[in-house]
Amino acid sequence: MRASGNLARRFHGLCRTDRGRDNDGMTLDIMVVLVLLLTAMILFAVEWFSVDVVTWLLLAALVLTGVLTPGEAFSGFASEIIVVLGSVFVISGALVKTGVMDWLARLVQRWTRGRESRLTATIMSISAFASAFFSNTSATALLMPATRKAALATRIAPGRLLMPLAYASILGGSCTLIGTSTNMAGSSLMASLGLQPFGVFEFTLAAGAVAIAGVLYMVTLGRHLIPQREKHELVDDYGIPDFLSQLLIPDGSPAIGQALGRLRLSEKDITPVAILRGRQRLKPHGLRKLQGGDLILVRAPRDALLRFQDASDFQIESPAVERPADLSIAEAVLTPQSRLIGQSLKQLDFYRVFGLTVLAIFRRGHAYPKKIDNLPLKVGDVLLLEGATADLERLQGDRDLWGLMAIEPRQTTHRQGLWAVAALGAAVAASALGVLPMAIAFLLAALALVLGRAITPEQAYQFVEWRLIVLIGGMTSFGLAMQKTGAADLLATSLVDWTQPLGVYATLASLSVLAVVLTQPMSNAAAVLVLLPVALAAAEVMAVDPRSVAVLVTLSASLSFITPLEPASLLVYGPGKYHFRDFMIAGLPLTVISIALLLLLVPLLWPLQG
Repeated sequence: MRASGNLARRFHGLCRTDRGRDNDGMTLDIMVVLVLLLTAMILFAVEWFSVDVVTWLLLAALVLTGVLTPGEAFSGFASEIIVVLGSVFVISGALVKTGVMDWLARLVQRWTRGRESRLTATIMSISAFASAFFSNTSATALLMPATRKAALATRIAPGRLLMPLAYASILGGSCTLIGTSTNMAGSSLMASLGLQPFGVFEFTLAAGAVAIAGVLYMVTLGRHLIPQREKHELVDDYGIPDFLSQLLIPDGSPAIGQALGRLRLSEKDITPVAILRGRQRLKPHGLRKLQGGDLILVRAPRDALLRFQDASDFQIESPAVERPADLSIAEAVLTPQSRLIGQSLKQLDFYRVFGLTVLAIFRRGHAYPKKIDNLPLKVGDVLLLEGATADLERLQGDRDLWGLMAIEPRQTTHRQGLWAVAALGAAVAASALGVLPMAIAFLLAALALVLGRAITPEQAYQFVEWRLIVLIGGMTSFGLAMQKTGAADLLATSLVDWTQPLGVYATLASLSVLAVVLTQPMSNAAAVLVLLPVALAAAEVMAVDPRSVAVLVTLSASLSFITPLEPASLLVYGPGKYHFRDFMIAGLPLTVISIALLLLLVPLLWPLQG
């Protein structure tokens, strides 16, 4: 380990530039890098642009200012971790498609009986285990329907269980290299700086202990800090009347030949949902000409429907409050990778694309039951949808709009599911035992799933989160720029000087806390890529093993519990009907416990003096 540190130190000396050096060791290149770092952090936090666009702009700026050559700027994409990450996305997608995660969801339903504490422990254990081997965001989304169903079956508010579910997925993802992009981002940067990358199970003991402590905390103290909010039906949550009916246009009706919009149903508190014409289900847009025999599915208060009892234009076919058999109401959430973000329902032509009607949008504790067509969609928005059950079921596992309704498991064969599990197991074993390089092992596993027809090549490309690939590859190169210019050394020296009177552990604690702070507004992967170069330089200043410090910072960057901005927490934010402060109240003690455990365990498992 010490040899690696000396190699990095020699690398700094060769690459440091003397352009414009002042008395404090500041150079023009350092100033450029620090300004770009601050700019990137602000842009990541405010989300004016997507993370991939910010990353490309950052790389372009580094090349245009002469800080990096084009080859250096794009060297981060040549890392084997990029291949591993892309392959893991494909394997995770195959596990979802083949129904393996549905099987885990059924385990939740089967084992979650009894008291709330037992429910919490069971759900968190399954979530943590699943997240250790593929995306914690996907694990949270897939287990949400079963968790909600278990909560309702035991008469517990779903919000009591959804936050523990998300927290467990974050904790479990840290236990292996492939469980979270944060660990892989750290490993990629380590390799790019000439240090040994992390192993598949290198984090398991330390992160596993933190995960167990997290489960115990949520089962005991933590669950009492989650607010107890009354359960409601979906339509009650959104303030929408729970009355659906069918208006028949009889022969001879004055409405025949008129455009639906000219009837001004909205002025009568009636909202058309769809038009049934024979076997056709038509979009109820305002220009649709009506024909005799058309059935207009509407949503309206009882009083508004009763006003049509004696009308000559329509006949109420189903005045009862029960919905027609082919219609259902369900929720769906926009994932962080959704292509719908930033677009309005009108721009998307939502009904044409999904065949579903959006009744309302729930966002950060506020409902939007009306005038939502022009509302730009955001990450974590929960859409209340109405449509045919088959159309709603197709949203289960959709990467743009993830359905939250509990449905029957997909019709897949046991052979496909076993093939996906076997491919993942073989890749993990081969890389952990050193039989094959990690990149080759996971690439072969992904190819085996395509060749075995568990997924198609087109689906494999769809499963890859390309924005995250760009973020990790680009920010790895930015870490190189921080090392090359000496910006990392400058920041590290300042940090050590501030904390030196309190000792090495004070510096380690400050690095851990700084990682936690950065990961709240930024993505976890971006936070570790920004801070890790500083941490490695600080390790050299303190003359301690850089690997110990790197592990501490990497694991700390995943402790995103005090805000709902982490993707897994965003997924449960709307369905759990949480407020922003709920995560602060429940997540702050968990964060303190996790940091304390890491400060205790990391120096024991990775000695500071190697």
